Amino acid sequence: MKYLTYIFALLLGTVVLFYSCDDDADDEGVVCVQTTWFEDADGDGLGNPDVSQLACEQPNGFVADNTDTDDAGGVSTITGGTPVSAFDDFNADAVTVSFDGDEITIESNALPNHTSPYWDSSNELFIDAIIADPNTMSPGTIREGSYTLTVPSSPELASASSSTGLGAIGIAISGAPIFNDEEGPNIQLTAQVASGFDYAGGHNGPTGYHYHLESSDIEENTLLSFDDERLVGILQDGFLLYGRRDSETGDYPTDLDESGGHFGPTQHSNGESFYHYHVINEIFVEPYIILFGGDLQGTPNQFM
Repeated sequence: MKYLTYIFALLLGTVVLFYSCDDDADDEGVVCVQTTWFEDADGDGLGNPDVSQLACEQPNGFVADNTDTDDAGGVSTITGGTPVSAFDDFNADAVTVSFDGDEITIESNALPNHTSPYWDSSNELFIDAIIADPNTMSPGTIREGSYTLTVPSSPELASASSSTGLGAIGIAISGAPIFNDEEGPNIQLTAQVASGFDYAGGHNGPTGYHYHLESSDIEENTLLSFDDERLVGILQDGFLLYGRRDSETGDYPTDLDESGGHFGPTQHSNGESFYHYHVINEIFVEPYIILFGGDLQGTPNQFM
């Protein structure tokens, strides 16, 4: 009799569980199936087995993996929105920023506010080549362009990273676009090509002037980051890109993921942690450092 009572209780529990889950069915009648998700505080795709939660859909900052025994020492997973004050660093003569609910739109005419040998010689910002080798400089001059990027005001890490493509992957604070580490389809930049870049890490191309590299540490560079913590720009997944150093410590961050990203405060966030990228302190080709050569960790948005 006790055995029958046990079976009845087990069946009753199963029915209750079924109806409980059925309460979470969506409009199409698909029943919620809860999964255990593990906190991924350092954004490396591996979860902390000691911090978990049940949910039908993957929560932000959590993954299905549970093999991370050192989750960056418990780095904060607070995902504060993009600090509005960061946009004060953008060149107002080239960049217009507008806010609409939970979206931010960045529009740029692609005209940087610094000197370069890529300006037409009649322009007041034209200078003779300082870093660039005149023999390897690309043809053409800086000209007006049009870039519009709309991103979430609180971007989130995606469940899978996305590779960058040719063309603009971000907008620098100067207004010029940021490109990745390729000069053509599956053709990485070489030292010879990079030798024609100006001190700001940019050169001219078929679509206009753009950056690939971090600025050189020379006197003429008074705007863009070079081995410091300055804001470089915003990438197409909505996350900000900063220089090689951390604004709080002044040192190179040691908890960056493969794309140079991590959670932490910056000079713009009033102590609040949020996910952002840094220029990774590694030589790309001697003696140059690439601005961004990894995958986007958020969902990429299209340039218009």
